[in-house]
Amino acid sequence: MRQLRFTLRFIGVVQAGFGLLFVLAPSVIAPTLHLHSRQPAWVDWLFVMMGARFLGYAIGMFVAARDPLHHRSWIDTMILVQALDWLGTISYLVAGDVSVRNVTTAAILPPLFIGALLRWHPRRLLRQAPEPSGEGASPHSVSVSK
Repeated sequence: MRQLRFTLRFIGVVQAGFGLLFVLAPSVIAPTLHLHSRQPAWVDWLFVMMGARFLGYAIGMFVAARDPLHHRSWIDTMILVQALDWLGTISYLVAGDVSVRNVTTAAILPPLFIGALLRWHPRRLLRQAPEPSGEGASPHSVSVSK
């Protein structure tokens, strides 16, 4: 469970970093990603909204890290978010609408996050744990190494 907790915290830190950057300095994002320098002003509004969601998922990852068995829905939705992010990134890359220079971490981090979250997913860890014994035992009373 230690690897999963570390992974959740690491993803939380990455999400928080992007969230703070997108919320506090949205006008820095386009030039940093080598996007058109003369985007309309409303693009910054979209960046702030994206940043808010990054921050929300950062909080969710920190919550899940405290008790992954109880907060599996955060883990599952992060897997979905990362899969959609990566599919969107790849489709725009293939179409030639963006370059690797534009997408930077969006082409690399999602598959790594997905792989780690699936590798150490609580359901997988529960299947590998010995069966609980004794009266009143439940799957949540299984002791998994922390």
